[in-house]
Amino acid sequence: MTIDMSKLDDILKRVEKPARYTGGEYGTQAKADAPFYFCMAFPDLYEVGMSNLGTKIVAESFRRRGYSADFCFAPYKDFGEEIRKAGIPLYSLGLKKPLAEFDMIGFSLQYEMCYTNMLYMLDLAGIPLYRRDRQNGRYPLIVVGGPCAVNPEPVADFVDIVFIGDGESADADVAAIYLECGGATEEFYRRICALDGVYVPAMTQVKYGEDGRICGFEGITHVKKAIVSDLDSAPFPSSQPVPNVQSVFDRSIIEVMRGCYRGCRFCQAGFIYRPVRQRSVQTLTSQACALISSTGYEEVSLNSLSTGDYPRLKELIHSLKAALPKDVTLALPSLRVDSFDGDFAQDARRISLTFAPEAGTQRLRDVINKDITEDEIINAAASAFDMGYSAVKLYFMMGLPTETDEDLKGIRRICDLIKGVYNREKRSKALRISVSVSTFVPKPFTPFQWEGQISAVQSAHRQEALKKLLFIRGVSLSMSDYDTAVLEAVLARGDRKLARVIELAYRKGCILDGWLDDFNASTWREAFEECGIDMADYTRERAEDEILPWDFIDTGVTKQFLLRERHAAYDGKVSGSCLKKCNGCGLMKVCPAAGGEHDSL
Repeated sequence: MTIDMSKLDDILKRVEKPARYTGGEYGTQAKADAPFYFCMAFPDLYEVGMSNLGTKIVAESFRRRGYSADFCFAPYKDFGEEIRKAGIPLYSLGLKKPLAEFDMIGFSLQYEMCYTNMLYMLDLAGIPLYRRDRQNGRYPLIVVGGPCAVNPEPVADFVDIVFIGDGESADADVAAIYLECGGATEEFYRRICALDGVYVPAMTQVKYGEDGRICGFEGITHVKKAIVSDLDSAPFPSSQPVPNVQSVFDRSIIEVMRGCYRGCRFCQAGFIYRPVRQRSVQTLTSQACALISSTGYEEVSLNSLSTGDYPRLKELIHSLKAALPKDVTLALPSLRVDSFDGDFAQDARRISLTFAPEAGTQRLRDVINKDITEDEIINAAASAFDMGYSAVKLYFMMGLPTETDEDLKGIRRICDLIKGVYNREKRSKALRISVSVSTFVPKPFTPFQWEGQISAVQSAHRQEALKKLLFIRGVSLSMSDYDTAVLEAVLARGDRKLARVIELAYRKGCILDGWLDDFNASTWREAFEECGIDMADYTRERAEDEILPWDFIDTGVTKQFLLRERHAAYDGKVSGSCLKKCNGCGLMKVCPAAGGEHDSL
């Protein structure tokens, strides 16, 4: 079945940004005739999802097998309400095919606040939300992947399959087995459970003790993440759909490397994407040229968790400049303070640079293993000012383990030092410093996964202190919403009990919670209360011997290493970068940086 778009004419005239829903993007590649139909569903608005590179890589892996890969995004409320009233099911953009008619729908869980959006999309598609309610009908396989999949337990009851780790091959491997087995048979599930990176929630049972906490697991109790060792030969799209409306990142994107050497103790991505793997200069240059040629963009973003750590970055920049048209600029969005180099920023617009000291004092930066010094921060700012920059964005966190008021005062000190550097010379523009402070959220598979989150009272005290400290000329302050951070922490470290809370919150109207204007904290609190679940049970500090909801998932980084790093944090010890020495995280055998040399665990 194909949706008759003429039936949407009147609806599209009434909604905001109708081009989100029309499809026909330049570069769309969905096949109309294929043995397997996959829909990449991004549970957020079109302009966010169209900026995501990971979804395009996964779609490419299906296309290389000869399968069809299409896209769908969460519609805004106006369009969702209109198609629901009209009895039109949610459909894919390329083929205009109802989602319920695909073989597999893959949701990319990039952040916890999108969980209700997944239910919203399933509901609009006419697909039962719970796995148990899909058993007796012909429905697509509902699968999830992305960074949140490392703890999929809050959404486990909704999905058939979870992809953990690199999705370039595991997703399409499952599709091939599906075809071999003639559908989602017992043999199908048995065979896919043997694949790295594939978790079938129905095959794992969670046991709870009398205190209501997890006391063990039954069934399949070990799931190992998938790791793609060679990024040069991994699927990567040479052409990408060009959005019909301006996306959040309106440019071509190439992935320079995956993983991060730094080991910041709060950063989930830095641990779950280990080990670091790099693409070659030749491959990256070829990919960038193909994308510019096929999309018409005039900017290429060199993405990774820490692009400045790419060892051949200067060579790459020179190669790209020689190969790309002269009017194409390069963007490096993830430079660390200690890797800032004028050569790396020379194509930028020289308006604003972003640095992330994360903490105001050296003591706290040592606690979180943010291996940069105050001098490096100031020197990087001075270099930027000499190049003509007149604005600096600084990112910090509050509520980090061991944080004190002195650490907050350190944020003001850094701003004063940066102002002092700028004012040493006579400059034509006034300096602007933008300070952004987010609330620390303890995440699974980090050394801080056991930490508690600060309370509402503690958060209010810190925010008031920062407002007073940074009430100075030329400095603007923005702080994250505390209620959002709390819900993020609960969902990040949650278990299967949260499924009914997520469903109830959705039924009460909670969707698009990642957008502050649409987030309703009181409705979420009502959902928790009606389900008899205390949010504090999930934001509390965990005992180090406590069984965690995600303990059966193996990312390769050992729990012993994470505990060792947690203890080092409280001792104020810096482990440093993997490039300086291998700290024996558990991935030494598959880590190019380890080179076979590592400290004994």
